[in-house]
Amino acid sequence: MMRSNRIFYLSLWMLLVLTGSVARAQAKKQDVVLAIDQIAKYVSEVMMDAEGKSKCDYNMTEGKWYDYEVPWHTGQAVNALLAAYKQTGNKKYLTAATRGGDWWAGLEIKDHPVLKGMVDARHGDSIGEDFIVFATVSDGTPGIYELSRVTKNPKYAKVATSAAYWMMKNMYDPEKGVCYDNVDAKTGEVLKEYSPFWKSKQKQELFDVSRPNTEGWLFKDAFEFSGDKKFKDAFINLCNSLIEKQGPEGVWMSFMPNSVQERSFHPRFPLWYAESLIEAFKLTGDKKYLDAAARTAEVFAKAQQKDGTMFYDNYLNGRQPDKGSVTGSAAALAGIVWIQLSQNGYKQFDANIEKSANWLLQNRYASDHPDPNLRGAVLETRTRFRKGKVWLTNRDTGSIFALRFLVDYTAYKFK
Repeated sequence: MMRSNRIFYLSLWMLLVLTGSVARAQAKKQDVVLAIDQIAKYVSEVMMDAEGKSKCDYNMTEGKWYDYEVPWHTGQAVNALLAAYKQTGNKKYLTAATRGGDWWAGLEIKDHPVLKGMVDARHGDSIGEDFIVFATVSDGTPGIYELSRVTKNPKYAKVATSAAYWMMKNMYDPEKGVCYDNVDAKTGEVLKEYSPFWKSKQKQELFDVSRPNTEGWLFKDAFEFSGDKKFKDAFINLCNSLIEKQGPEGVWMSFMPNSVQERSFHPRFPLWYAESLIEAFKLTGDKKYLDAAARTAEVFAKAQQKDGTMFYDNYLNGRQPDKGSVTGSAAALAGIVWIQLSQNGYKQFDANIEKSANWLLQNRYASDHPDPNLRGAVLETRTRFRKGKVWLTNRDTGSIFALRFLVDYTAYKFK
């Protein structure tokens, strides 16, 4: 009898290990709550400057911060801080978010003959300061609209909606189901035949200069704020275009920063599209949007390593990911999408959610780290080669998306 009990428990233990049930301890609520507070402290006190904008990329070998698509990063930081404020009630996070929103709203263009009503959201980095990019605006706006909702101050949403009107009028092509990517910041010309992202490509086609561009679901928020049905129609049209253009791989290989040639996909870009599809489901109740988002989520579930790690460069051709850049924001953003899908019945992602939670708790810089620019931050390394040397940064995106994920995880796990 004792031998048979031993065999039974041994078999049960092996089954649990194989299914992953005991492979990883579940995150504890007190650890998650502490992490939210520490990361929010970092975002509000270290990562954002006195004006309210994100410092973006911290070069760890130089000990210096470098701008990178500042309006996008700042809008995302505002969104994360508002999530932390609603979770903790700490008004310091609301104050910091408001400072960021004031800076963002200050980008409104008021006197340009062509760009009046738009925001001066220049991309920077590799394409310089000469171009305003659609997604630089749109993917920063969820936090801007949320700031108006939380503060009950319409100022922020009005600026974002003004930009949405300009973009819908000038950059949206309803028949092709895309929005053009770039605007000349000096002349206001929308670039429909040339993109600065493809400087070396002589002949550029539609998908080189445009994308469905639903990141940030700007038109949905603009519709809900203004009541203008044109925004709703445009948003649904673009989301339908997303599904049409998704393809069997689930990650929109036709659009940069994914690469058809390398068979590589960006660690966040497809997830932003998946998020927007989930928003389309919330707006319409049509499950086809969830199914499309789940196809994307499955690709990221396969890309996630056994310990929860996500890397910057991932491939569809069997090539191993580049381990030189560890992308905490991918583990977090994928987790945000997985949680929303799980809450709508897609339970195949539950194990991945736990991996992300544990990874984000374990891969943070100590709150007493010797470098004050890293204290409390989430690991988000990016290795590039610039100015004749290795450019090793810890990026703000890891902390931004980890904060959002951990707040969502708290509501998901500890009801």
